[in-house]
Amino acid sequence: MAAETFFITVDGVEIEATEGQTVMEACDEAGIYIPRLCMHDDLKPAGHCRLCTCKINKRYISACTMPVARNMEVENNTPELNADRRTLLDMLFVEGNHFCPSCEKSGSCDLQALGYRLGLVTPQLPYQWPDRQVVATHPDIFIDHNRCILCGLCVRAAKALDGKTIFAFEGRGIQKHLITGGKERLDETTLASADKAAHVCPVGAIVIKRTAYQTPQGKRPYDHTPIGADIEARHASPKG
Repeated sequence: MAAETFFITVDGVEIEATEGQTVMEACDEAGIYIPRLCMHDDLKPAGHCRLCTCKINKRYISACTMPVARNMEVENNTPELNADRRTLLDMLFVEGNHFCPSCEKSGSCDLQALGYRLGLVTPQLPYQWPDRQVVATHPDIFIDHNRCILCGLCVRAAKALDGKTIFAFEGRGIQKHLITGGKERLDETTLASADKAAHVCPVGAIVIKRTAYQTPQGKRPYDHTPIGADIEARHASPKG
């Protein structure tokens, strides 16, 4: 039996949704972009970053994990929600050491691109200046913990896609940080440069060595179009 289709309302516009979809999936198909940092097409949603939080039937819920339902009303692109998203981005920037102009991921970093899209030109909160390490013991990969935003994509990809236990989180709150399978040295793990976990990082925390700056300025993913433009270009016709 085919899945039931029905309509939900997103920012006052009716779009078609299919039973079993999440709010984010339905919006993606309709060409409506909802900000996100911890999503990947090959992984189940986890709702870690909270940037996709929408007001759904008057409640604040992560769009990536919320199933659609008939007559659902969703608020996404509103001044209130975008202000909250800017605050979340602001916290991610100041809780790490992000130097965008000199970062090899500049122009292809989701965090940077979301800052531009949502109008966060410069952080407003005080910088925390944490003391974090760059781990470069692996022959093909290095991890810059200064840039890690704790999205969990590498943790989930290693387990679900690579079948390996490489990454995990340790600590709580501001002390929470990424660890590598209980090993002090990255080269003591089974992480390989071909692993999915080495390529899902949305920022510049996990980097393949000898690949930096290979894409010239002007040809990077976000040099000419904002993050989410690929979704908005789908141009699914709204109903209503």
